[in-house]
Amino acid sequence: QVQLVESGGGFVRPGDSLGLSCAASGRTFRDYFVAWFRQAPGKEREFVAVVSWSGGATEYANSVQGRFTISRDNAKSMVYLQMNSLKAEDTAVYYCAADRAPQPVRVGLSYDYWGQGTQVTVSS
Repeated sequence: QVQLVESGGGFVRPGDSLGLSCAASGRTFRDYFVAWFRQAPGKEREFVAVVSWSGGATEYANSVQGRFTISRDNAKSMVYLQMNSLKAEDTAVYYCAADRAPQPVRVGLSYDYWGQGTQVTVSS
């Protein structure tokens, strides 16, 4: 079993950068894919990015490709989401999620474990 706790959210201006962290507990963390999802008010939850067990493979939503970077440090049981060139439309609650073998990786229902979320607000 894995427990996830997100941190790093906040209020930023358009064009700014922000880094999110997801701290995981559980000895088998390295066996899990970890993804970031987000949900804006009144909208469906959407996939943002995912990283494989080793960190060697990543996928991104088209809307964040080239601006966001997902990474992980298995020794520290941490996953990170570096967000650059933030836009107002990136405003949402961001969640990290984990699963041993999510299929499909971009669908939230594929993940068994979720954090509580952290708010990111981008506004001028």
